[in-house]
Amino acid sequence: MSGRNKQIPNNHRGRYTEPVPTSNLGDNEEDFPEFESFDDTTPRGYAPSAGSMSVQNVNMLQQMNKPRHYTNDYDISHLVVRRGQLFHMEVTFSRPLTDSDDFQVEFLIGSNPTASKGSLVAVTFGHRRGGSWSGQILERRGTSVRLGITPTATAIVGRFRTYVAIVAGGGMQRTRRNPDTDLYLLFNAWCPQDTVYLGNEAERREYVLNDYGVIHQGTLKSVVDRSWIYGQFERGVLDACIYILDQSEMPIYDRGNIIKVVRKGSAMVNAQDDKGVLVGNWSNNYSMGRSPTSWTGSIQILLQYANTGTSVSFAQCWVFAGVFNTFLRAIGIPARIVTNFNSAHDNTGNLKTDLIFNKDGSADERNSRDSIWNYHCWNEVWITRQDLPAQFHGWNVVDSTPQETSDGLYRCGPASVYAIKTGQLFHPYDAGFVFAEVNSDVIFHQRTQYGTLEVTETLTDLIGEALYTKAVNSNGYTDITHTYKYREGSADDKATMARAEQYGCERDHSELPENQLSITLIAEPVMVGEDVSLQVNFHNQGDLNKTVNAHLTASVVFYTGVVAEHFKALDFVAQVPTNQTKTKVLRIPAEEYFPHLGSQVSLRFILTGQTDNQSVTGMKVLNLKTPSLNVSVEGPKRVGQVMYVTVSFTNEINFRLEKVKLSLAGPGMLSDTDHYYSSIEPLGSITWTVEFHPRLSGSRTLVAVMDCDNLRQVMGSVTVNIMP
Repeated sequence: MSGRNKQIPNNHRGRYTEPVPTSNLGDNEEDFPEFESFDDTTPRGYAPSAGSMSVQNVNMLQQMNKPRHYTNDYDISHLVVRRGQLFHMEVTFSRPLTDSDDFQVEFLIGSNPTASKGSLVAVTFGHRRGGSWSGQILERRGTSVRLGITPTATAIVGRFRTYVAIVAGGGMQRTRRNPDTDLYLLFNAWCPQDTVYLGNEAERREYVLNDYGVIHQGTLKSVVDRSWIYGQFERGVLDACIYILDQSEMPIYDRGNIIKVVRKGSAMVNAQDDKGVLVGNWSNNYSMGRSPTSWTGSIQILLQYANTGTSVSFAQCWVFAGVFNTFLRAIGIPARIVTNFNSAHDNTGNLKTDLIFNKDGSADERNSRDSIWNYHCWNEVWITRQDLPAQFHGWNVVDSTPQETSDGLYRCGPASVYAIKTGQLFHPYDAGFVFAEVNSDVIFHQRTQYGTLEVTETLTDLIGEALYTKAVNSNGYTDITHTYKYREGSADDKATMARAEQYGCERDHSELPENQLSITLIAEPVMVGEDVSLQVNFHNQGDLNKTVNAHLTASVVFYTGVVAEHFKALDFVAQVPTNQTKTKVLRIPAEEYFPHLGSQVSLRFILTGQTDNQSVTGMKVLNLKTPSLNVSVEGPKRVGQVMYVTVSFTNEINFRLEKVKLSLAGPGMLSDTDHYYSSIEPLGSITWTVEFHPRLSGSRTLVAVMDCDNLRQVMGSVTVNIMP
């Protein structure tokens, strides 16, 4: 073999004495032998007698531990506990335990476990010093011993294997590998020493334990509430979340570090540059997967990813945020989804969103690199930033939608919300990018007859119009805009913007003459298939009459602000008397926009006006309303009893719906179920009934979604109170 073609083996030699363990759920763990000699000269075939004592049984006491650790809802056959908090286990020996007996409980995670890295923990119960976890004997009853074990608040998060070893003579006699005694260790929002500690009980139950959420979409004038099933307690979901970390090849011993875990999760939820969970698709073609609007929640996505090992198609920002929220809550991290209305994108960390127009007033899409998303969804996590001063603890932004790279990967955060509000953008991670998303100025440029660009208008209050998140104990919203930014134009706001510029955020400081003419566009939301009434108001605050040559461009747009298709262009002239407002109402018939909708429901109107010495611009994004599904339930509302859910829909839109898919699911009640119809004619109706048996009690929500080629975002839900 020539030197050119010779293959160099890819191994760890020269970097580590052993390979770095990166698999938690893999089958290649090499556990300890049943007998381990303390003296290398002792024949390894001889086990110590230990006074004829041996371990007969190990009971992880799930019924006692799970309620105390708020893990009772996990549909899993193993013990699930939270770090930094005592849990019980019971060991039955072959004879009663005496004071001279020496034994220890060992917890192992990953391959090549080692005490120095926290992946091997020996818990002792006498005067002999053991590992970092503490242990105590709580009760002796005959041959059984009740033990109390408290993991450290910094312990590795994941699935541990459990052994009991009796120490006697020259070695230790261990129990055999028994998967039934494995335990899952999670972050603990109830533990003050944990980096995810959250002091408010109502918020802990909302941001860690709630398996159902509401994601806000649309525009601020027409907010759409999308139900989303997080389903962090459903069978297979916790394992799928650990599998994500395995796929990322994240070292086992880093999995107790909150910053490293959320940063790795942010990268892995998207598949942009790794073997991540979701493939993004911002188009009208979803033939190679499922439309982002068709998902009921995270469960089906995570299980498909874990079962196939391949990325799932397709997602847009709320899907990335929904799945990331499930990942975070499943492993115990307090998390919520935030929607930013009028979100600036592709800013690469500056404070300028540049929109370019041609001389005739039409949008120059080829040269406009920036865009304004109607809304953008990201996540917040509640964490202690041990790398930063105390004022930066609390809510931090993490975003898994692939937009810009951070340290070479498509991820974002954790960025302190307080740092964003105060403009302290030198702190890690990615605070400058998020700051631009909520604070950019919108700069309107018009191309002159010489081909140069002239700034015609600057809007400082359009971006980051409002930020919403689901309210605690309610399906309504909480406005959290004040946590991200000060009131526009206030002294604090000006100080923040100046500080941000000191740390590299560029702003536009063009000196524009006082604008005596302005335009506002008003359109009330209408149902898909109805005519649109667009009201154009010209405001003349000057002392001279104005003749305005106006150009209107109407487009179907993606929620990202990118044009899907133009459907109307109109020129007209408006005479605006001095110190008056002139109103013109434009009717947009449904037949003009509907053939171009595809899967979109947003229309954008841009009107540019030209006078002798001034250019003005007005913009309006209209989110069309979609019909709803009717969801109802029948039967005894009790755990384990037979119940029925019925989804019904009547097509009151004057067009035929093609290739209809209905999806239905409810955490703790019903797994994802689909039903198909070839078409639904105008005024046609469908009814679908499914039988289910509730698994969990309390307030539970069933979510239904209808998706078809020519109408999307049709949803419905019903909430029922299930008795134990």
